[in-house]
Amino acid sequence: MALEITDESFEDVVLKSDKPVMVDFWAAWCGPCRMVGPIIEELSADFEGRAVVGKLDVDANQEFAAKYGVRNIPTVLVFKNGEVVGKQVGVAPKSTYAQAIEQHI
Repeated sequence: MALEITDESFEDVVLKSDKPVMVDFWAAWCGPCRMVGPIIEELSADFEGRAVVGKLDVDANQEFAAKYGVRNIPTVLVFKNGEVVGKQVGVAPKSTYAQAIEQHI
Protein backbone atom coordinates (compact mmCIF):
# COMPACT_ATOMS: atom_id res chain seq x y z
CA MET A 1 0.00 0.00 0.00
CA ALA A 2 1.28 3.44 -0.89
CA LEU A 3 2.51 5.45 2.07
CA GLU A 4 0.33 8.38 3.17
CA ILE A 5 2.63 11.40 3.24
CA THR A 6 1.71 14.59 5.12
CA ASP A 7 3.30 18.00 5.53
CA GLU A 8 4.48 16.79 8.95
CA SER A 9 6.14 13.62 7.62
CA PHE A 10 7.39 14.98 4.28
CA GLU A 11 10.88 15.97 5.40
CA ASP A 12 11.64 12.64 7.11
CA VAL A 13 9.93 10.37 4.56
CA VAL A 14 10.88 12.16 1.34
CA LEU A 15 13.76 14.59 1.78
CA LYS A 16 15.84 12.44 4.15
CA SER A 17 15.21 9.10 2.41
CA ASP A 18 18.22 7.05 1.31
CA LYS A 19 16.07 5.58 -1.49
CA PRO A 20 14.31 7.28 -4.42
CA VAL A 21 10.85 8.53 -3.44
CA MET A 22 7.82 8.92 -5.71
CA VAL A 23 5.12 11.25 -4.40
CA ASP A 24 1.66 11.41 -5.97
CA PHE A 25 0.11 14.83 -5.26
CA TRP A 26 -3.64 14.19 -5.45
CA ALA A 27 -7.09 15.09 -4.12
CA ALA A 28 -10.21 13.01 -3.48
CA TRP A 29 -12.37 15.15 -5.81
CA CYS A 30 -9.97 14.82 -8.76
CA GLY A 31 -11.15 12.34 -11.42
CA PRO A 32 -7.76 11.83 -13.11
CA CYS A 33 -6.23 11.31 -9.64
CA ARG A 34 -8.53 8.32 -9.18
CA MET A 35 -7.09 6.88 -12.40
CA VAL A 36 -3.49 7.30 -11.17
CA GLY A 37 -4.22 6.01 -7.65
CA PRO A 38 -4.29 2.27 -8.50
CA ILE A 39 -1.07 2.64 -10.51
CA ILE A 40 0.65 4.23 -7.51
CA GLU A 41 -0.59 1.36 -5.31
CA GLU A 42 0.85 -1.21 -7.76
CA LEU A 43 4.18 0.63 -7.95
CA SER A 44 4.36 0.70 -4.16
CA ALA A 45 4.28 -3.11 -4.18
CA ASP A 46 6.53 -3.43 -7.25
CA PHE A 47 9.30 -1.27 -5.74
CA GLU A 48 8.95 -2.33 -2.10
CA GLY A 49 12.38 -2.27 -0.46
CA ARG A 50 13.95 -0.45 -3.41
CA ALA A 51 12.06 2.84 -3.41
CA VAL A 52 9.41 4.69 -1.40
CA VAL A 53 6.09 5.31 -3.13
CA GLY A 54 3.57 7.55 -1.45
CA LYS A 55 0.61 9.88 -1.83
CA LEU A 56 0.09 13.41 -0.53
CA ASP A 57 -3.45 14.80 -0.34
CA VAL A 58 -3.07 18.42 -1.49
CA ASP A 59 -6.28 19.55 0.22
CA ALA A 60 -5.09 18.42 3.65
CA ASN A 61 -1.38 19.13 3.07
CA GLN A 62 -0.73 22.33 1.14
CA GLU A 63 2.75 23.32 2.33
CA PHE A 64 4.85 21.03 0.14
CA ALA A 65 2.45 21.14 -2.81
CA ALA A 66 2.99 24.91 -2.82
CA LYS A 67 6.74 24.61 -2.22
CA TYR A 68 7.16 22.39 -5.30
CA GLY A 69 4.81 24.43 -7.48
CA VAL A 70 2.13 21.77 -7.85
CA ARG A 71 -0.63 23.65 -9.66
CA ASN A 72 -2.32 20.77 -11.50
CA ILE A 73 -3.14 17.36 -10.13
CA PRO A 74 -2.33 14.62 -10.39
CA THR A 75 1.33 15.57 -10.29
CA VAL A 76 3.86 12.87 -9.51
CA LEU A 77 7.34 13.94 -8.42
CA VAL A 78 10.37 11.70 -8.00
CA PHE A 79 12.93 12.71 -5.39
CA LYS A 80 16.47 11.47 -4.91
CA ASN A 81 18.72 12.77 -2.13
CA GLY A 82 16.10 15.42 -1.32
CA GLU A 83 16.01 16.83 -4.87
CA VAL A 84 13.31 16.58 -7.53
CA VAL A 85 14.69 14.38 -10.32
CA GLY A 86 11.46 13.60 -12.17
CA LYS A 87 8.01 15.06 -12.80
CA GLN A 88 4.83 13.80 -14.48
CA VAL A 89 1.74 15.99 -14.65
CA GLY A 90 -1.53 14.32 -15.59
CA VAL A 91 -2.33 10.69 -16.19
CA ALA A 92 0.29 8.46 -17.79
CA PRO A 93 0.71 4.71 -18.28
CA LYS A 94 2.19 2.66 -15.43
CA SER A 95 5.37 2.14 -17.47
CA THR A 96 6.03 5.90 -17.46
CA TYR A 97 5.98 6.06 -13.66
CA ALA A 98 7.94 2.80 -13.28
CA GLN A 99 10.67 4.09 -15.58
CA ALA A 100 10.84 7.37 -13.62
CA ILE A 101 11.70 5.42 -10.46
CA GLU A 102 13.77 2.68 -12.08
CA GLN A 103 16.35 5.09 -13.49
CA HIS A 104 17.18 6.33 -9.96
CA ILE A 105 17.55 3.00 -8.19
